[in-house]
Amino acid sequence: METKTKTSKKNFFIGSIVIMRPVNCLMGSLTVIIGLLNTRTGIPINILLINIILGVLTYYFIAGSGMIINDIYDLQIDKINRPERPIPSGSVSLTQAKVLFFLTLGIGVMISIIHSLIFSLGFFNIILAIFFGFIGWLYSAWGKKQGFFGNIIVSISFSIGLIYGAILNSSVIPIYIYYFFLTSFFLLLSREIVKGCEDIEGDMTKGVKTLAIKLGTKKAIIFSLIFEILAILFFILPIFTDIINPTLFLIFMSFGLIVVIFAVILSLRKNLERKDFKKISLMLKVGAFLGLIAFIFASL
Repeated sequence: METKTKTSKKNFFIGSIVIMRPVNCLMGSLTVIIGLLNTRTGIPINILLINIILGVLTYYFIAGSGMIINDIYDLQIDKINRPERPIPSGSVSLTQAKVLFFLTLGIGVMISIIHSLIFSLGFFNIILAIFFGFIGWLYSAWGKKQGFFGNIIVSISFSIGLIYGAILNSSVIPIYIYYFFLTSFFLLLSREIVKGCEDIEGDMTKGVKTLAIKLGTKKAIIFSLIFEILAILFFILPIFTDIINPTLFLIFMSFGLIVVIFAVILSLRKNLERKDFKKISLMLKVGAFLGLIAFIFASL
């Protein structure tokens, strides 16, 4: 009996980590660091480090709460498609998952409040943290099946860390941070639409109202192209602002730019098939990652 209890506790501990999708949360947390590094001018190193630690923790726990609530709403689907996930596998019960959701969300918001009190940041970072938690719930409860609106929520959720990080250093957000945000937002939005084209058959069975289902893949890919071009535009604009290191940004930006341009060229082909959508999606994912790298080098 004691061995069984220990195994159960071990399974719950592992499950409570897995359900938060820590790799995804850490990747998203990188946006907070980018926002902080690109607004660090005049900020003492000790203050910057504290801002990074508290900012990343805020993002991580709130993003984690979004992952948990997603698994709660997806329980019936996961029982069929992903039975190894923590809730359907039994390592985390539905009740425990709900407790974890409120706990992680509460910790994230509480850290943002403590952060604000330590450095007298006002209320904007707290409001942004609460908003981040809200759209995480909104996506799972409503947005996921709404297609395009769900795509918008996903794109905001990942990119919002850029704004959050910046406001921790400065009450006035530099224009290039908005360009960073819009680059990330439009690139991710484009990719979400392409993924909808790629997964059109599966989404039909789930009742998801993607642009590909509502308009057809040919019209959906036109919207994706528009957002890709907007992402390219906002990716270039920071060069003409007072970013910390425009030279390094230009060098590393070019790599991401080339990949996204290839995605645009491929998107212009006629009679695209599922394998083509998969390639475009991968290119946009790589382009987004290279974009984050360029944003980091812009701060060095």
